[in-house]
Amino acid sequence: MSFLQTLIFAIIQGITELFPISSVAHGVLTPFLLGWGLDREFLKEHFLPYMVMLHLGTAVALLVFFWRDWVKLLVGVVKGGEDRRVLALLVVGTIPAALLGLAFEKVLRAAFSDPANAAIFLIVNGFLLFFGERLRGRGDRTLAQLGFGQAFLIGLAQSLALVPGFSRSGASMVAGFWAGLKHGEAARFSMLLATPIILGATILVVPKMLRQAEGDVIQSAIVGGVASGICAFGAVWALMRWFKRHEVNAMRPFAFYCWALGAVVLGMIYI
Repeated sequence: MSFLQTLIFAIIQGITELFPISSVAHGVLTPFLLGWGLDREFLKEHFLPYMVMLHLGTAVALLVFFWRDWVKLLVGVVKGGEDRRVLALLVVGTIPAALLGLAFEKVLRAAFSDPANAAIFLIVNGFLLFFGERLRGRGDRTLAQLGFGQAFLIGLAQSLALVPGFSRSGASMVAGFWAGLKHGEAARFSMLLATPIILGATILVVPKMLRQAEGDVIQSAIVGGVASGICAFGAVWALMRWFKRHEVNAMRPFAFYCWALGAVVLGMIYI
């Protein structure tokens, strides 16, 4: 990809990774919608490693934004109390996506190359956001009141993001609503839960990519990671403010967006 394409890709990745609109689907659909002409073989072989490089920037942004939370959680390992419990909940919630990601990576690479599949699942994601929130209603629980079984189920819901079109943050937040969490608490747990998953994926894929990639690809990935991180920081700031101020129908605009984009892409493919 050219420098401009890399920058556009990174900006979209940084925003959509944390908004509940599926960064993976946008990674598939961006080259298609902008007519970049990247062939299916490129997407199969290089898309996932390149996305993980951009995810590193997102992970850094999350660590910077939530650094106070992580310091409290790590101190809680020694002091105990609610912070230690929340850290344990994050560990439990991380397990499903980590195991499923390792098990199905090769199968998922093939699915990543199909814009039609991404558009269909993006529309389904819209229904998940819209009805998942409406059917649950208003929650009133904090993270410290969450059960370990519920944390595991939220982590399992997060695993839906392995399918292009489903949003990691969207699925985990909706599962948090169903567990009775307040909107702001569900969003916070989802963002904290994202950090170990993204860092874990980066640790696994980036060394392999660095061994195989040429110098210009590495430079582009670094630029992309920085741009993605800056955009991700702005996205998480906006998202946390949004969910703190909207305890009802907070997911509705994102659902509408998923339906609209998915419909446009399917129209371009089949009409």
